[in-house]
Amino acid sequence: MATIASYPDYSLYSNAFGFLRQPLNFQPQQSDANIVITGLPFDLATSGRSGSRMGPGAIRQASIQLAWEECRWPWQFALTDRVKIADAGDLVFDTGDAALFTQRLEAYSDSLAAAGKTQLSLGGDHYVTLPLLRAHHRHYGPMALVHFDAHTDTYSQGSLYDHGTMFYHAPKEGLIVPEHSIQIGIRTHYPIANHPFQVIDAATANEMNATDISRAIRARVGQLPVYLSFDIDCLDPAYAPGTGTPVCGGMTTDKILKIIRSLVGITIVGMDIVEVAPSYDQSEITALAAATIGCEMLYVIAANRLAQ
Repeated sequence: MATIASYPDYSLYSNAFGFLRQPLNFQPQQSDANIVITGLPFDLATSGRSGSRMGPGAIRQASIQLAWEECRWPWQFALTDRVKIADAGDLVFDTGDAALFTQRLEAYSDSLAAAGKTQLSLGGDHYVTLPLLRAHHRHYGPMALVHFDAHTDTYSQGSLYDHGTMFYHAPKEGLIVPEHSIQIGIRTHYPIANHPFQVIDAATANEMNATDISRAIRARVGQLPVYLSFDIDCLDPAYAPGTGTPVCGGMTTDKILKIIRSLVGITIVGMDIVEVAPSYDQSEITALAAATIGCEMLYVIAANRLAQ
């Protein structure tokens, strides 16, 4: 007769609330985790369809599909053999209070950075990147931005609490260095003549191979610390329909994953994945794309730690 000890630990397989089934920890600053996952259920800054406040939960749920592999292909090590990950759950704020959300996120992110934690934040709309940049700037100084998106989000029209104005405000606040920042996948209007960032638009990116795009990123960011921000609408709607502002002509998940993997060696100090709106999704393909991109980001951080 089998003993209780001979049975597998079913806690690994059921009620998987954490990203990649990683343990929840609501005091991550005091934990031994190297990487902290935080959900940001905020979509008060949207200009199109709302619903990305439900993104963190959808991404976590889809990440269960990635958790059963000992190591994610094509990596040659298990993620949790190299880094410790904690999921801190979702940031709490008073409903409808964008100012309070901004203050709370900035203070929370600041506390994680002060504790030496690398952060992967799950949006939420893209506005969340601005308070995250402010917190990271306090600890890392001016950063290079590597930004995947269909939109530049550098628009001067709109309010401070707007998911299309973060990268208009961030350079003015000295948070990022435009001369060392790059945007990939853009396919909406922007003033090309005086645009401060390098752009590899979607049409060009779709003609380039992932290696050449990676070389362009490396050449642009140089030796600066890098903040990596991924808006899921960088992907074509065929690969990510569940988002608030879908734009045809985007990139494939295959090419994006190849580019993310190629960023090993770049000093990435913070990351986010934003704008997943599950109410517009089909068969969880948008949430799965976001979860997979997040998993690849974590492997890049783990590979960088391994190389140190």
